[in-house]
Amino acid sequence: MTTLFENIFESYAYSYPHKHSYRRLAPLSLKELWEPEKKDALFLYVHLPFCEMRCGFCNLFTMANPKEDMVNAYLQALEREAVALKQLVEPVGFGQMAVGGGTPTFLELPQLEKLFAIIRRLGAQPENIPVSFEMSPQTITAAKAELLLAQGVSRVSIGIQSFLETEQKALGRPQKNKEAFAALDLLKQYPFGAVNVDLIYGAQGQTVDTWLYSVEEAIRYEVEEVFIYPLYIRPLTGITRSGVLPEDNRPALYQAAKNALITAGYEQVSMRMFRRGKTNAPTTLYSCQEDGMMGLGAGARSYTKAVHYSSEYAVARHNIKSIIDQYALKTTQDFGYADYGIVLSREEQQRRFIIKSILHSTGLDLTRYQALYGSLPADDYPQLQQLQEHGLAIQQDQLLTLTSAGIDYSDAIGPWLYSTGINERINSFALQ
Repeated sequence: MTTLFENIFESYAYSYPHKHSYRRLAPLSLKELWEPEKKDALFLYVHLPFCEMRCGFCNLFTMANPKEDMVNAYLQALEREAVALKQLVEPVGFGQMAVGGGTPTFLELPQLEKLFAIIRRLGAQPENIPVSFEMSPQTITAAKAELLLAQGVSRVSIGIQSFLETEQKALGRPQKNKEAFAALDLLKQYPFGAVNVDLIYGAQGQTVDTWLYSVEEAIRYEVEEVFIYPLYIRPLTGITRSGVLPEDNRPALYQAAKNALITAGYEQVSMRMFRRGKTNAPTTLYSCQEDGMMGLGAGARSYTKAVHYSSEYAVARHNIKSIIDQYALKTTQDFGYADYGIVLSREEQQRRFIIKSILHSTGLDLTRYQALYGSLPADDYPQLQQLQEHGLAIQQDQLLTLTSAGIDYSDAIGPWLYSTGINERINSFALQ
């Protein structure tokens, strides 16, 4: 289809710049950092770095089976951070919210109640904005589902990954089929605006037929969203340590799932996201290209226009534990500063706008880009023209969008648009 990219699966451009480009910063006052920002429709992200198990593919900032006193100490620190942010960043409004991890439903009911009290103390009103909450089949219960619904959660995202136990085992994930089906049966009893199922393709021994079984099971449940994630073999993960690397048949698996989901009436929103019709979740005022993100918790990233910051990042258990322990010791005053992240130049802000726009079905708004930066994207980044020349993008009026083939190459296009400076920082990052 194209000679522009040799490999479809280069890297997931979830955000820009990549977290591996972050480094230690001279402490920056959050009050001064947020003062000039537009703050009426921020994205609030809350990170709970705890799970009931560590999956073999996982490189996220999370810790399996922590002791209860660690979880409680973490929630107390989360409350201190919320108090600090409330004092420093007033006035603030939130247009969207997500609670992720980790597995937030790892928390027990009283801990979940405390979590939402902290969120409301910060000023968020979950019942009035789109709120997404991540969970696993083993940790969601009827009581927890009822609490989430009562608190205003409109979208629940459940990590199934596969409906076959052989593939779960290959992914380093001891999950029983009956748990996956029982969890979906439970969630369908509640009027959440959207239920999302996460699936992973590329596991050892997975074929097109076995993969389509999982995709078709998600379709059978008529979930509003399905996310399909290609398996990436990451350093320090269980799969990497096992030394058993799967044959790479991801291109065929991706195309099979894409065809099945579109045939079933799902719209492809991005390479990973497929949505069935309109959800009943509230609409949002938040714009991922222009509005900032406020992160709460160890591992949560925050974005202003010119500075992205977070706690440090690790994959190895002892390093994650150390970072969480340090977070739990922070005082309210300590939470007033950013000391780890990256300062974005104007050029990097432009690249971020382009990457966050073009990899989504809504596309890159050329008029809006020109209003913000005083130029056109193709003038600043002539390589965008190559996407059109190779049939990967099309311009209609003032909108540049990826074609169906272009969406297939999203994991190549995103990294292709990274700057040399960011690539150098990523490549020199010392993962711990």
